[in-house]
Amino acid sequence: MPDAPATSPLTPPNAGANRVIARQAILDEARTVFGYELFDRSLLSNEHNAASDAQLLFNALSMAENDSLASRKTIFINCTHDSLAGGHLDLVAPERVVLEIPPLPLSQVDQIANHLPNLQQLQRRGFRLAFDYSILTRSYDGWLPLASFIKFDLSVLKPEAVGGFVKLAQARSQALLIAEKVETHAQFALVKSLGVKLYQGFWFAKPVIVEGQRLRPAQTNIIHLLDLVRKQSSTTDIEDVLKRDPVLSFNLLRFINSAGFGMRTEVTSFRHAVMLLGLNRLFKWAALLMTTSGGGDVPPAVGTTAVVRGRLMELLALEKLSPEDCDNAFVVGVFSLLDTMLGMSMEAALATVSLPQQVTDALLYRTGPLAPFLDLTVACESSDDAGYASAIKALDMGSNHVNWAHLQALAWAETLSV
Repeated sequence: MPDAPATSPLTPPNAGANRVIARQAILDEARTVFGYELFDRSLLSNEHNAASDAQLLFNALSMAENDSLASRKTIFINCTHDSLAGGHLDLVAPERVVLEIPPLPLSQVDQIANHLPNLQQLQRRGFRLAFDYSILTRSYDGWLPLASFIKFDLSVLKPEAVGGFVKLAQARSQALLIAEKVETHAQFALVKSLGVKLYQGFWFAKPVIVEGQRLRPAQTNIIHLLDLVRKQSSTTDIEDVLKRDPVLSFNLLRFINSAGFGMRTEVTSFRHAVMLLGLNRLFKWAALLMTTSGGGDVPPAVGTTAVVRGRLMELLALEKLSPEDCDNAFVVGVFSLLDTMLGMSMEAALATVSLPQQVTDALLYRTGPLAPFLDLTVACESSDDAGYASAIKALDMGSNHVNWAHLQALAWAETLSV
């Protein structure tokens, strides 16, 4: 991790102190992160307005350090028809965001044509527009050619009806299709078989336990490396592990020399890395390596999510815990998806490596000083408003600080190109 945040925390901006940003990842066919839908969990759907949407956009596009989040990932933002006419969109580079356009209430369907000129103007300015599957009804024929994305909510559509809607969309539009609320591997398999290219939901982060699963060679070497670093073994012993695994050595140098670490000089050897970072920070780096060693059928998005969790936990802990505990908070976040990455239970996964007790307690039992930070980090990914409210209250944190840390973590993960 960069040394600066650990020793001199950045101060979050004051804007949007009452807005609470949550996120959901949108994955592509390779199950890597295509983009993020950001939404304001502090508002009900009928409370959105031009001011709230402008604030969310401001937070999303200004808080992320070095602009790396918005420049590398597609950001989906929920809008209202009133907010679409707001001047805040003049401040947004159109290629950065997708505007999610809601259908009109049934009582206003006679106004569909009246909204068309504004939507056309947004498209001419370069914005991409996303609609739900109601765009396929005849009432919205005028809007359909404007769709860059069409979303299908699997929590609403019956499984037997999904195929019909997908075929209709494919026949009538060139839009990319997004299946949202994908919560099981069976749902993912269904929509993928129908030709849907983008997926939103949490199925990818759920572990698929394989009985008798064993660590692959690369994973074994990483676990061994973690043990050696944790035990503060000699540099020679650690180098021996790296020499046996050239890919591991390459990834070590790739991570340390990435923009996210902020090194001023290029690190060319492990001894150089130890000199610059020390064993404590190398332990965090070794934990990061597990996010890229999944292989098999583990979605790459799992690694990305684990990196975001690790960095978010570290940032949340900066003002409340010691530097060493912040390092442990990072490891907890990264390892919170270890069962998914390894295809075994969390208990079995943690049995393979020696970890500080507070790390183990947080991961296995959700107890100890790091557990509340993990609860809040996971809550930032979900639509569970009650769980989020409880988690943020337990840590006595303001929503502005959490928003800042959340967006910084997303941006930081992009600098690592995990």
